[in-house]
Amino acid sequence: MFDETIIGDHTIVWSGTVIRERCIIGSHCIFHTNVSIGADGFGYRPSEDGRQLVKIPQIGNVIIGHYVEIGANSCVDRAKFSSTIIGDGCKIDNLVQIAHNSVMGRSCIMAGHSGLAGSVTLGDGVIIGGSASIKDHVTIGSGATVGAGSGVIADVPPKGSVLGYPATESREMLKQWVALKRLAKQ
Repeated sequence: MFDETIIGDHTIVWSGTVIRERCIIGSHCIFHTNVSIGADGFGYRPSEDGRQLVKIPQIGNVIIGHYVEIGANSCVDRAKFSSTIIGDGCKIDNLVQIAHNSVMGRSCIMAGHSGLAGSVTLGDGVIIGGSASIKDHVTIGSGATVGAGSGVIADVPPKGSVLGYPATESREMLKQWVALKRLAKQ
């Protein structure tokens, strides 16, 4: 752990976990083995001659609320300038990626192998199914659900439910799947 990092009372940090500089961690959190908090976000731009990529410094931090649990081998990247934020009570499964500048509201759930690209915003109580991926700069409203294996490429309204790839309103996607099965039987 590095300078200027604050870790709240009763937080458990299991072996192999790395918490980088300037991160702020709430109380009563659990970080399972090999969690990475505050690694650089994935930021690059083309060089002036266009022949290579130049790293964009990631000088922000990570702020994690109280009662957050993060599963083994999950990563929460630091923000480019400001903060990547995980709200109070969030539960994050193993092998989850939360990219730079993302913001999770309170009591969100992310199942294993799911991921947020950069600058994603989740409202309170959002549920992300296993292996779902959320495109950068997407907002998922409070109380929304993203089905397992879905690829979200557009905003999801509060209490909405999406499924599939690309993710579509769940009932509509289920109708499409039924229609495809009927076509296959013809």
